[in-house]
Amino acid sequence: MVEIGTPYTSSAKRVLLLGSGELGKELSIELIRLGVEVTACDRYANAPAMQVAQHAKVFDMLDASSLREVVLSCKPDLIIPEVEAICTSELLQLEREGWKVIPTARATRLTMDREGIRRLAAEELSLPTAKFFFADSYDDFADACRRLGFPCVVKPIMSSSGKGQSVVHSEDWLQKSWVYAQEGGRAGGGRVIVEEFIPFESEITLLTIRAINGTHFCDPIGHKQLDGDYIESWQPHSMTGSQIKIAQDISARITEALGGCGLFGVELFLLKDGRVLFSEVSPRPHDTGMVTLATQPWSEFALHARAVLGLPLAQVTRTTAGASVALKARQALTNPKFRGLEHALSLANVDLRIFGKPSASVGRRMGVVLATGETSEEALGTALKAAQYIEIYE
Repeated sequence: MVEIGTPYTSSAKRVLLLGSGELGKELSIELIRLGVEVTACDRYANAPAMQVAQHAKVFDMLDASSLREVVLSCKPDLIIPEVEAICTSELLQLEREGWKVIPTARATRLTMDREGIRRLAAEELSLPTAKFFFADSYDDFADACRRLGFPCVVKPIMSSSGKGQSVVHSEDWLQKSWVYAQEGGRAGGGRVIVEEFIPFESEITLLTIRAINGTHFCDPIGHKQLDGDYIESWQPHSMTGSQIKIAQDISARITEALGGCGLFGVELFLLKDGRVLFSEVSPRPHDTGMVTLATQPWSEFALHARAVLGLPLAQVTRTTAGASVALKARQALTNPKFRGLEHALSLANVDLRIFGKPSASVGRRMGVVLATGETSEEALGTALKAAQYIEIYE
């Protein structure tokens, strides 16, 4: 039986949220709606989730001793990683000591490491993926590119939001792509993965939820990325019945192997010949899944909250077609402001989320436009039109 007490009392159900960006903010809201007491953590003060959670902690989550100190002081029932920049070796040790990590500490570590998750998918589970090689040096990297043929794709083993990722178009691109990958890695450089360039027809996110009463799927979400970072998404994405079945099978197998409970964002390539290839998986709500704030009675954040608390999911439904468009800063800002909101919201079926990030770098996601429509195409057109009205300035 699931029991949830009262915040600020000895009976409280306590969650330690490691990462307080826009996804953590929406998750905190859903957890708090269910009576949970949330402590939002990040490396900087006044992060989005900190603005809605009951408590906040600012520290370097990559530092093992700091992470342990916060866990021991907060005594959470659940530790929920919401970003990748976390000391996973300490999470593994904390889990061994009895602390519950969502979905598991192993899943968090594996999905932070492109080598770990790719070897699990391709070698242990035999899931269909692009051809790939790993490289530790420039010479090995260049050799891998030549073996796969140009163009090919290079990514740091550990990075997020497309940092360090590029397409190597020819021999002339080798040096700058290698340097970019070294600069974009979370550890400051090192091992990379070189992948076959897949001329895919489209790429999707299949939100997959492992709950107490089984595995559930949201309708497929199509998305567009630029330099590995999401800029727009829509739901549903058109797929054949056969493709949906294959995608669900791949997603069920990879999430079962990772274990635990909660929502996973499984990224897949759809090829023109009908094949479906596994790309990556995130053991938490996905940025492309923000569209579910408009399309589903229970968004990806509500589904994640219910699943991690051990509550059943009676049904996962979508009530309308919808789309999301990211609002990105075009310049560095220390005091971001937004204008044009009244024009955007004068359009029918449009909603907004402004994340409340205290500063911006070039290209940083600062908000999202949501729109619904009769079709995904109509919703995306409306969202793009609304986004054009909004200016982020200082």
